Amino acid sequence: MRPARVLVTRPAPDAQHWVGLLQARGLHASALPLIDIVACAPAAAQLEQARRDCATPGHYRAVMFVSGNAVQFFFDQPQGAQARIAPPARAWSPGPGTARALQAAGVPARQIDGPPADAAQFDSEALWPEVRAQIQPGDRVLIVRGSQGDSSGAATAATGQGREWLADQLRQAGAALDFIAVYQRRAPRLAPQAQAMAQEAACDGTLWLFSSSEAVANLQQALPGTDWSQARALATHPRIAAAAQQAGFGLVQECRPSLNDVVASIESAP
Repeated sequence: MRPARVLVTRPAPDAQHWVGLLQARGLHASALPLIDIVACAPAAAQLEQARRDCATPGHYRAVMFVSGNAVQFFFDQPQGAQARIAPPARAWSPGPGTARALQAAGVPARQIDGPPADAAQFDSEALWPEVRAQIQPGDRVLIVRGSQGDSSGAATAATGQGREWLADQLRQAGAALDFIAVYQRRAPRLAPQAQAMAQEAACDGTLWLFSSSEAVANLQQALPGTDWSQARALATHPRIAAAAQQAGFGLVQECRPSLNDVVASIESAP
């Protein structure tokens, strides 16, 4: 049985992109972004140095981008400029969305490593088995990410776990790590119309589509005291499902984050 509506909680404009994909599959979908993405520009000299290092052959063994937003903000350059990661360095992606962003920025597909298309999840844990053989003691890896500790600490809990786990694996393999934060995730201020939509969706059969546990935390922050026992959620990762359950959602399902799996799970939702 299809739900009356699906609420996509990804950051805008990614939420609108997913709304379009779901609507094209015949689903009634609306966007309710629960994460804002804003520039968190490091010192200009630091960013330019990181770009130069990436373009210098042999400086990095790999450059890990934690998301498509990391790609966008790192390679936010004048019109016509292209991303440069000098071979033999590899560009690491935790999933297909980040890989597409890298290719759009000009990084050749043959230079990008990520989880296989049929991976159970798209995250750092799925990436590591694909790339760990590349790392030798003394290799240097750059991790391009969002800032830590934003959203009043929610970002560290929601987005830091995967990347910190990968950093630990790299250190254990003997790699030297550099980090640069190029964007910030924060809780949005919901307009009255968005608040009303969220309140209705707590009990009207709407299916909440969560792709981040941070979105769940931001929803609780925006609507404190709301009873979620009648609300329904579809989560694209076990950690996100656990966050929705802890928030009190009455029905929580899990699915792989690919479009086909999301659509199939929506269409089969009880």
